[in-house]
Amino acid sequence: MKCPFCHHDDTQVIDTRVSEEGDTIRRRRRCAHCDKRFTTYERIELSMPVIVKKNGSRTEYDPAKLRGSMMLALRKRPVSAEAVDAAIHHIEEKLLSSGAREVLSGHVGELVMRELKRLDKIAYIRFASVYKSFEDVAEFQDVIAEVGRERKNPSK
Repeated sequence: MKCPFCHHDDTQVIDTRVSEEGDTIRRRRRCAHCDKRFTTYERIELSMPVIVKKNGSRTEYDPAKLRGSMMLALRKRPVSAEAVDAAIHHIEEKLLSSGAREVLSGHVGELVMRELKRLDKIAYIRFASVYKSFEDVAEFQDVIAEVGRERKNPSK
């Protein structure tokens, strides 16, 4: 670590402390050249994968966009904010744990559909109708029948 005062490369760690939350390490350092002291912080840096859209363009992952699309599907449905937060957290964990630098938007859509199906069947059908671009009533009927079958056979 370079000294911020004299830019010498040789600095020594005097003291190390972990934050109460456990997500940051604070280090007091001393420059061997000018003897000045300074503090550095270490934090975990996780980066979400870039989202590759259907048209091939790439965009940064936007948690607000994910939340917005889920909230639109869940509009006027009896699902708590905590349940939505947990679903979003679960989706983000899946994206991070994949280790991929890029993820197809279709994969994100499938993760959202899986979470919505678990949270609220009506919201799932709403989201699926837009995500899968339903063209006619028959496609709605197919998804409703699928949800109905799963309700009768909860083993799925």
